Amino acid sequence: MTDARPPLPPFDLDGALAKVQAAEDAWNTRDPHRVALAYTEDSVWRNRDLFLTGRAEIIAFLTAKWERELDYALRKSLWSFGGNRIAVRFQYESHDTEGRWFRSYGNELWEFAANGLMSRREASINDVPIEEADRRYFGPRPDSERGPGHEIPLA
Repeated sequence: MTDARPPLPPFDLDGALAKVQAAEDAWNTRDPHRVALAYTEDSVWRNRDLFLTGRAEIIAFLTAKWERELDYALRKSLWSFGGNRIAVRFQYESHDTEGRWFRSYGNELWEFAANGLMSRREASINDVPIEEADRRYFGPRPDSERGPGHEIPLA
């Protein structure tokens, strides 16, 4: 199997949790090339109102995203899983070039190829303006906030 990225489907609870944490960790690097390696060459995405196909489009999208969404910090949480699919909910915070802060709330549906690379991602996201003083996330999740008991709050 070329480019295998364990854990591989079908997912058990530990495998699904590991996939979610690995995705959170990768996205928090804000490195479009590193993130794109988790997706198949022909991966298809719906992100809000955009439709993307393939790693090159994913890299271009993520590059532009992190040029606008500064000091991006993400938290993901497993919602459900079965077979080769995982559903997550997430929140991230970032600010624009004018210093306005936002918390973005979303849900993602993921589908994986047999080699563990994501072949499909569908994301629905809403942005809520926040005051800088209301921030919850200040970079990648520290080790002390990993594992059971560290769910992201609903609101």
